[in-house]
Amino acid sequence: MADVIYIQSGTAKLCLSVKGEGERLLFIGGTGWDLRKPAGPLNSPLLRQFQVALYDQRGQGRSDKPPAPYTMLDYANDAIAVADALEWDHFHLVGYSFGGMVAQEVAIRHPNRIDRLVLAASTPGGKGGASFPVEQLLDLSPVDRAREGLLIADKRFADQLSHDPETAVNRIKSRAAAQTQFIDEPGAREGLHAQLGARSQHDCYERLDQISAPTLVLAGESDGQAPLDAQMRMAEQIPSASYMTLPGPHDFLFEDDTAYGVIADFLDTGDHKKSISAE
Repeated sequence: MADVIYIQSGTAKLCLSVKGEGERLLFIGGTGWDLRKPAGPLNSPLLRQFQVALYDQRGQGRSDKPPAPYTMLDYANDAIAVADALEWDHFHLVGYSFGGMVAQEVAIRHPNRIDRLVLAASTPGGKGGASFPVEQLLDLSPVDRAREGLLIADKRFADQLSHDPETAVNRIKSRAAAQTQFIDEPGAREGLHAQLGARSQHDCYERLDQISAPTLVLAGESDGQAPLDAQMRMAEQIPSASYMTLPGPHDFLFEDDTAYGVIADFLDTGDHKKSISAE
């Protein structure tokens, strides 16, 4: 398959990439995700076991940025449009951060299509608890936004600022550069605001009992952006869910390959292989 393809979902053309071989895995990234950034599941050990599809969500990257408002239903419909375009009638679903919020909507609305579900660094909203409203940081300068974002996303960062300021400053600079890399492209700022507007309305808590897929809720121990108590409540509300923490902050998924290994082990089950071979 070509490096990227484009598929239509409602009012938006979405930029999509698929790599790897094996069982089908649809990965939904977080706020500001962009296929042009090298870190992520398309450059991970997941490709050894899975055919991984990843896409720029509406308002992001090379996907369309239609006028606001966007809704969480729009994002769930986009995920299903990607699966339909790939002719995937069923698949594993992994959602990270905002992508985990979208994945909840998908799993609730399309239970028969999800084999196994992983919700990483995500929260259910509503009475279950919400992630930090990062839209409050958008009006800050890039450096201040990066600094405040790190203080929220990594509970260890305040200590690092005090005891290892050189490393802390380098992390701030790296985060600021990543957040502004494509922000001056046409529609990028508006798309980000529209996405965060949808995110602020996320609330799946009362409907989580409609998720039938075996589910892993995966949290970083130092995550302050997606509070651990909210992630635990989410796991408790999903009938077939387990909860696990790993060392690291909100972006623990990208610190090393540990989380990808845990995800692969959860998805790669004998029972699932039997169901595939029986089709």
